[in-house]
Amino acid sequence: MKIIGIVGSNAEISYNRKLLQFVQKNFNEMFEMEILEIKDVPMFNQSDDQSHSFPVQYIYNKLIRADGVIISTPEHNHTIPAALKSTLEWLSFKLHPLENKPVMIIGASYLDQGTSRAQLDLRKILDAPGVNAYVLPGNEFLLGEAKEAFDEMGNIKNEKTVSFLKSCLENFVKFVEVVKPLRKPLPTPEEDLFCEGSISTTIKEVDPDDPEWVEKVAKLTNAASGDDYVKLDHGVLTVNQIDRFMRALPFELTFADDNNQFLYYNHAQNANTMMAPRVPSQSGNRLGTVHPERTFKNVSYVIANLRAGNEDYFRTIVPNTGPDVINVHNYQAMYYEDGSYAGINEIVFNFKPWLDWYLKETGQKLVKKNANTSPKADATSGASAQGRNDVAPEVDATSGASQNATDEDKNTNADATSGASES
Repeated sequence: MKIIGIVGSNAEISYNRKLLQFVQKNFNEMFEMEILEIKDVPMFNQSDDQSHSFPVQYIYNKLIRADGVIISTPEHNHTIPAALKSTLEWLSFKLHPLENKPVMIIGASYLDQGTSRAQLDLRKILDAPGVNAYVLPGNEFLLGEAKEAFDEMGNIKNEKTVSFLKSCLENFVKFVEVVKPLRKPLPTPEEDLFCEGSISTTIKEVDPDDPEWVEKVAKLTNAASGDDYVKLDHGVLTVNQIDRFMRALPFELTFADDNNQFLYYNHAQNANTMMAPRVPSQSGNRLGTVHPERTFKNVSYVIANLRAGNEDYFRTIVPNTGPDVINVHNYQAMYYEDGSYAGINEIVFNFKPWLDWYLKETGQKLVKKNANTSPKADATSGASAQGRNDVAPEVDATSGASQNATDEDKNTNADATSGASES
């Protein structure tokens, strides 16, 4: 579960930031939380539209992909700070990322009332037209006398306070699950699979479907090659080192940019032996070119929902691939610095050897389900414990994979970059 925590203050030193950091550190078994700041968000002014400025877009793109939001607010003059109010104005002007989004309000203040009036005010704002958030009723967490509440390590000193905070967060997690069916997916405009537009990195001088696209574009752009060094996020490698690294990965990897141009795959073997066949002449092609027309609907569905932020990934298992193969395809959205969609990477691999290794190392096995009994499942893998009397979910006869999908899995039947599956 992905939760966004919003610091409701633009102050350098904030006890509400400390409160969110405490939640992030001590309750990470409940959910994954990312903390966002509002200090760079411009003051709201509808005459000077900043909806597409970096600070506003960054928060917007993070919120649309979150399962829920926790706002920690101070209390200024019996209400929320101006900076938080201004942020919410931008998020209800032309952008509406909080619509139908479950929200929990917490707060810390210097005095003993613990932001009670600010929280009441914030509930009214979140319920307003244009915001339309689902705010968890009751369940108020008010941390008063915040200066004395934390120790030097940033931990809340009072155990009863921590216990109550935990119960509030547990209630919020349940609330998120209840609200989930009510959330409406964001609209998904029709995808252009033939790259009729362009983005800042599009090379317009070479036709995407040119079989010599790689060579021509490399020459045109003076692309780095061989032992030229490339500075990466956390390292400096030569092009040859990067290439060897990518080719040695234990899976097939492809990348298409947000203009739906198929730019790369880690060509490690003959196309006839690949689980999702690729050939060198396809690099640079339009996605509409590398896919048969019968798959366009599925391919567009996957990309459009990743682009809109309705999903972060899709996963599927290609059926009927033989008893020694579980052909897994994972489609993962990639993002620019402001959190907007930057393209899709697809990982394809045979999960069967990994599964066999795990079962062997842990002394477990997959066994058939018995209608009258239930297996003692491994809490982290769902595999049943080894033993003659143990039972497990019914498995696919061709792959050995369980037919019961979890709620966390986003499954689709389309291979977004190869069209491997069409049904």
